[in-house]
Amino acid sequence: MEYLMDLHTHTLVSGHAYNTMREMIQAAADKGLKVLGITEHAPKMPGTCPHFYFHNLKILNRSMFGVELLLGAEVNILDYDGHVDLSDREMSSLDIVIASMHKPCIHPGTIEENTRAYLKAMENPYINVIGHPDDGRFPVDYQALVKGAKEQGKVLELNNHSLDPICMRANARENDMEMLKWCMHYEQPVIVDSDAHADTFIGDFRLAHQLLEELSFPEELILNRDPQAIHPYMNKYTRKHARSKGERK
Repeated sequence: MEYLMDLHTHTLVSGHAYNTMREMIQAAADKGLKVLGITEHAPKMPGTCPHFYFHNLKILNRSMFGVELLLGAEVNILDYDGHVDLSDREMSSLDIVIASMHKPCIHPGTIEENTRAYLKAMENPYINVIGHPDDGRFPVDYQALVKGAKEQGKVLELNNHSLDPICMRANARENDMEMLKWCMHYEQPVIVDSDAHADTFIGDFRLAHQLLEELSFPEELILNRDPQAIHPYMNKYTRKHARSKGERK
């Protein structure tokens, strides 16, 4: 299948990435992507941008070089009750919000604690995607995770970078296989993302694609296939839909 979107990427303002926004968008255009998500690390990640950065995203165009932009954040889950490091008001103004666990921001817990943290984060209406839930340093009950995502209308991420041998996340391939099997069982959609921190990795889904092929994962559950398939899940589109409903009243 053709992958038309990459919704999880970072520019140099995240502090440990290496290209500008314009360079990342140009790379997406060169790869033939239709939609690019730029999701900078939220403030609790060491070295990243402050709250004001996310407040000011409203000034930016949402299209460049023929690529539609979704501008948002990768927020950090801070505790086992699913609290994150941007407020609801801040997240509500963003096009896309990915919630992830990172060791600088939360200590790995038990399977029960980590699973609870993800499930509680999913209850937030402005969180759209659970990022790289395959990191074995944060063990998870994948049946509960997938079932929770289905019930809450959230998207689970298949993170190509997690599958790269240079990545520090543990046992990602085995964990992704289990997650994807439960996704097939519950008919839960996934988004394949690069988690690119440099322009050369934009739209690089080779390792994730190999795994999906190996499992005969249904294409209809891969949201990258159609830019409109993400509309029910992203703040940008649900916000617009809510506005238009209000105008019709």
